[in-house]
Amino acid sequence: MNAQTEYLLQDGPAGRLEVAIDRPTDPAVGVAVIAHPHPLHGGTLSNKVVQTLARACVMAGWTAVRFNFRGVGRSEGVYDEGQGELDDLLAVIATQAPAGPLCLAGFSFGAFVTSHAAAQVRDTRDLQRLVLVGTAASRFGVAAVAAELHGRTLVIHGEQDDTVPLASVLDWARPQVLPVLVVPAGGHFFHGQLPLLRDLVLRHLRV
Repeated sequence: MNAQTEYLLQDGPAGRLEVAIDRPTDPAVGVAVIAHPHPLHGGTLSNKVVQTLARACVMAGWTAVRFNFRGVGRSEGVYDEGQGELDDLLAVIATQAPAGPLCLAGFSFGAFVTSHAAAQVRDTRDLQRLVLVGTAASRFGVAAVAAELHGRTLVIHGEQDDTVPLASVLDWARPQVLPVLVVPAGGHFFHGQLPLLRDLVLRHLRV
């Protein structure tokens, strides 16, 4: 994301995982772990939406940790339909954010995986913020967000998303009465609207 980005390889459940870390100038308020889009459709830790999420996290004072799921970039292993990727995310959390305030964020497929990670760690970790962008609710079984996390959760979706229809996200959110922030005219990748996306996430993280 910038010249100060630290890249490393850490142990994961299917081999080494490639990790990128960006740190704020002042002492961090916590660690934000960000999950990328579908590995089989070009999703990587350098995806522009993922980088935008990382930038917002750093601006809000969080250490931003991005990583490549198994089989992507320098990460070892092969695509595992979400289950193995959940294990990857939990491994990154355990290694890069073993204690303290935690923020989880994900885009598209990454939001699906992040929803399940949040469900697993919410009872044992100080999960302060959850950010789900372009949540792939039409393609995967996205986990429900626990009621006590609703006030700390931001769900953002583009009105004109032609990859994941807005209606599918509303169908997922409706039984939970979980608010969804809709970006007018927004597409799946928020082309031309990344600064707006960054500012919306930044506002949520600073509350």
